[in-house]
Amino acid sequence: MVSRKRSSESGFTLIELIIVVTIVGLLAGIALVNVRHAQRKAAENILKANLTNMRKAIDDFYADKQRFPSALQELVDEKYMRRIPPDPITKSADTWIEVRDEANDSGFETSSNLNDSGAPGVVDVKSGATGQTIDDPPVAYDTL
Repeated sequence: MVSRKRSSESGFTLIELIIVVTIVGLLAGIALVNVRHAQRKAAENILKANLTNMRKAIDDFYADKQRFPSALQELVDEKYMRRIPPDPITKSADTWIEVRDEANDSGFETSSNLNDSGAPGVVDVKSGATGQTIDDPPVAYDTL
């Protein structure tokens, strides 16, 4: 029988294993920091897109009817939108803040900013969410 010599180089040393585990831990930490805010950032981007679409629908409504809608629901009723989207931050379609134009710069109401019932119409929409975005610099949700 031939005896085989056991080589001292056949496995990993404890130092090599510690170095590999440390590198893997650092890479996992970096990935975790980058992914941690991804869901919130996506919700903020959806919020901005929803606000842009609703503001465009308000502008289109005004261009067609020469007045602002009495409520956001009127945009759906008149087929300017399929539905009022939910606020991705609050997860509710009922938290939108309707901004009404009660008077123009001269202080007098005009027929262009009044709806059929004589009440001021919705000229803008804002988010009802509280808190700030994670953008740099952070902006309050209700100012978007």
